[in-house]
Amino acid sequence: MSGEHSDGTLVVVVGPSGAGKDSVINFALDRLSGLAVHRVRRVITRAGEAGGEDHEAISPGGFEARLAQGGFAVSWSAHGLSYGIPADTLVRLRQGQILIANGSRHALDHFRAKFARIRIVNIVASPEVLAKRLVTRGRESEQEILARLQRRVPDLLDEPDVITIDNSGSIEIAGERLAALVAELRQPVL
Repeated sequence: MSGEHSDGTLVVVVGPSGAGKDSVINFALDRLSGLAVHRVRRVITRAGEAGGEDHEAISPGGFEARLAQGGFAVSWSAHGLSYGIPADTLVRLRQGQILIANGSRHALDHFRAKFARIRIVNIVASPEVLAKRLVTRGRESEQEILARLQRRVPDLLDEPDVITIDNSGSIEIAGERLAALVAELRQPVL
């Protein structure tokens, strides 16, 4: 045995809309291309583009049917959409894979209950940066953007299993920080 855990780790990336979660994940995965680190492809009841996220689009009825069949390890609803982490994520983790998933702050208790080994990364950005990114994204009206920015969310700053990365500046800074964190998970445990 190489000294690595037989069980993998799920890195759950959370943060507000516009913080650049998918951009940071993409940057880190590019940096980690030589390691066995993979993205969890979320299932979302959104047709078409989902920011920079490679996702599986599904109808609301299809989502409910898959949920009823046990097709998700974790699922949640937000912003009028349903999101799911495929059930095969558990199999992949048992095989020792390191996986990165775009999650939700509201669903963290579900992630913690379902996955034995998780790391939570909270991607944040200044309110000005968030607003600018949401406008540039062009998916929502000005009123919807304001509602998103004013929404109350759980504060993760004081939780011991959460690492916060500020992505207000260069993507390289935040991306390198996430890549370094994930690379440490690949190190053998003594």
